[in-house]
Amino acid sequence: MRLSSLADYAVVMMSAAARHCGGAARLNATLLAEETGVPLPTAQKLVSRLSSAGLIESTRGTGGGFRLARPAAAISLADIVEAVEGPIQMTSCVEGSRHECGLEGNCLVRPHWGIVNEAVRGALAGVSLARLSRAPIHDPIPAPLSEQV
Repeated sequence: MRLSSLADYAVVMMSAAARHCGGAARLNATLLAEETGVPLPTAQKLVSRLSSAGLIESTRGTGGGFRLARPAAAISLADIVEAVEGPIQMTSCVEGSRHECGLEGNCLVRPHWGIVNEAVRGALAGVSLARLSRAPIHDPIPAPLSEQV
C-alpha cells in the first residue's frame, strides 16, 4: 500500500501546521506551501479538503487564515489520510456493491478484508499528528556483539 502524493502532501502540511500551533497567528496556504515545498495550488486544494473534513478551521478576511481544529494529539494519521483519500480500504470489494473482479463469485478472502482494513486503519490511527510534527529521535546504533566485550 502506498499513499497518494496528495495524501502525503496533506500529512506534510498538517505536520508543519502542528509545529506552528503554539502561536496565536493563523496560518495560510501560501506560508505552508513555502515552508513545505508543496505547490501552492495543491496546498490550497488540501486546505479546502482538510477544512471540509473538520481537521482545520478557516476564517476569511483580515487576520484570517486557518489553524488546527483540535489539538495535534487528537488528530491521527488516519484522519488526515481519510480526509484526502476517503475511507481506508485495501480493496474495493468491501464497499458492498458489485465490482469488476473475476474472482468475486468464488472469493473466500472477501469476507476478511474488513478485518484487514480495520487493522490498517488502527495502525494509522495510532500515530498522532503531535508525534509526526516532532523532530525524529535517532537511537544510536548498537555496536556489534564482537565489540561489546
